[in-house]
Amino acid sequence: MLVVTPVPTTTAARILVDGVIDYAGLFPPAALELPTTIRNFARYRGGNHGWMLGRFVVPVGQLEAFTTHAEPLLPRDAHAVPWRLTAIGSGDLRTDLNAIAGFNERHQWSVEDRSAVVDSYETRVASLDELARLTDAVLGSGARSWGADRPLAVHAELPIASDPEPLIDALRAPAFHAKVRTGGLSAEAFPQRDHLVRFLAACVRLGVPFKATAGLHHAWRGSYPLTYEAGCASSTMYGFLNVLLAAALLSDGASVDDAARALDDDARLHTTVDDDGVTVFDRRLTRVRLAATRERLALAIGSCSFTEPVDELRALGWL
Repeated sequence: MLVVTPVPTTTAARILVDGVIDYAGLFPPAALELPTTIRNFARYRGGNHGWMLGRFVVPVGQLEAFTTHAEPLLPRDAHAVPWRLTAIGSGDLRTDLNAIAGFNERHQWSVEDRSAVVDSYETRVASLDELARLTDAVLGSGARSWGADRPLAVHAELPIASDPEPLIDALRAPAFHAKVRTGGLSAEAFPQRDHLVRFLAACVRLGVPFKATAGLHHAWRGSYPLTYEAGCASSTMYGFLNVLLAAALLSDGASVDDAARALDDDARLHTTVDDDGVTVFDRRLTRVRLAATRERLALAIGSCSFTEPVDELRALGWL
């Protein structure tokens, strides 16, 4: 029997970037202090574009400090939406999972209500053996985020210079996702386009959702300063829209070559958006396709800035 996906009622642009930015202000190049990032998150969350905000990104080792600084700002009303966090692993799985469980227990103040929750965990994985240890540790601990029916989501950051398909294939389990690093503080930190396309295509082919992070605080591909320091070097960076649209194209049946062109596109001539969809070169991506891509494939973009993505989307007329 054919199952028809309901057409979303909101605009294509909003569907594409709804809740997409995981705020990583603690990390370079922003590298802000914890109290500052917490205040920023609270302000962004309550602002006009708070709907674009996803999780607060924090190292596991700073969860206790987060509680100290964030407590006055966290919601305490019944049925309020809690702050959602993603915790970056320390390399010690047992310690990390215990710290996350303790944090979630401390911030649950009634049967149904909590002020904050770590519902996502991110850690690097370089081999199938390391991935097996990760899955065994998480499944063996019974790690949960919102309760017995909500497992902790795990994002395994994978190397992509060599074919990542065996690692991605091993992630085909509920609540396990891939993560790709798309930049850094040097030109060498940005992966080759063909490597990134191969990663995206494997995620689509195997049905494994992913998160992309680093060097994605601009909307479109271009040459940008690597840090916020005056006179710093510049490098070509991928835009978060490039990554999201390349994933959407692949999930729509487009070729790897088409996805590669989307990653290379600076969007001045080749991408248009209206309420009902986005056209990349000659391919139309409907609201239904964009919604499916975000729900089942491209889960989040990590960015050390929230204001830059918002400002650039506004300047482009996407917001």
